[in-house]
Amino acid sequence: MRRREFITLLGGAATVWPIAAPAQQAGKMPTIGILGVDFTGWGPWAAAFVARLHELGWIEGRTVALEYRWDEGRDARDAEIADEFVRLKIDVILANGKSVAALKRATTTIPIVFPLAPDPVGGGYVDSLSRPGGNITGLSIEATELASKRLALLREVVPGLRQVAIMFDADYPQAALEAGAVQAVARTLGLNAMSLEIRRAEDVASAFEALKTRADALYVVVSSLINANAARITTLALGARMPTIFVAREYVQLGALMSYGPNFPDLFRRAGEIVDKILRGAKPADIPVEQPTKFELVFNLKTAKVLGLTIPPNLLSIADEVIE
Repeated sequence: MRRREFITLLGGAATVWPIAAPAQQAGKMPTIGILGVDFTGWGPWAAAFVARLHELGWIEGRTVALEYRWDEGRDARDAEIADEFVRLKIDVILANGKSVAALKRATTTIPIVFPLAPDPVGGGYVDSLSRPGGNITGLSIEATELASKRLALLREVVPGLRQVAIMFDADYPQAALEAGAVQAVARTLGLNAMSLEIRRAEDVASAFEALKTRADALYVVVSSLINANAARITTLALGARMPTIFVAREYVQLGALMSYGPNFPDLFRRAGEIVDKILRGAKPADIPVEQPTKFELVFNLKTAKVLGLTIPPNLLSIADEVIE
């Protein structure tokens, strides 16, 4: 789990600890299970989550125990970890969106918090955003709602945009929902949309081979499988001279052209607040699913130069970050 590196990453995240820790039953330290994609992708986000817990009085080894597991974007691994967490009698689980399905099958009693879910209602995770019901709650990234904004931005940046390819994990229902929303929006904008379905890491290269010169830009739908292969996707996109848009800045830092969406570390901090409420007695069924309050626009000018694109000045002026 590369624990030493993770602890190093946390260094300085919270320098002043609360003097009083939350009250606990005698002899019992609650345990949080953290189920992410891998250390590389989830490390900084998990660090934000843990830092917020520290601020709220939950200190690893003193008032709370943390169990980290990585699924590497594999469904079979999610099922294994879900069963393990049930055996360990974890008190609350923080999990990436796609993993929630396996966790939901494994337990109806252990609270589950998702920091990132494209469409938690459409995906069947919760009954509604305001009244989740059951043992699951968390934060939505409003993926389907933002599809129109991302395509509009992409059209401003890529001259003569006509054909958009949509890469998504076909085995992830919420990703399929977003892909469908992108296709619908594309039609209203007069664009053609083609699907690039992937189900495993090996499908990424073949998807680009099938793409060739058939699209002007690539819209990438976030998922654990995408996260596990993000560096490869951005590298192949650059090699194919394909402009790409993602949901968050982390992918632009890897080499994607642009992103528009919520700040992921902020969502993980807010997930820490939800977990804090649950550890203090609140029920997930009574905690509304939160939605982002701010969306960030990020560009990578190095990538734009490689692609021969010029980002319009009006967009640069409103960008939250420009990587040069």
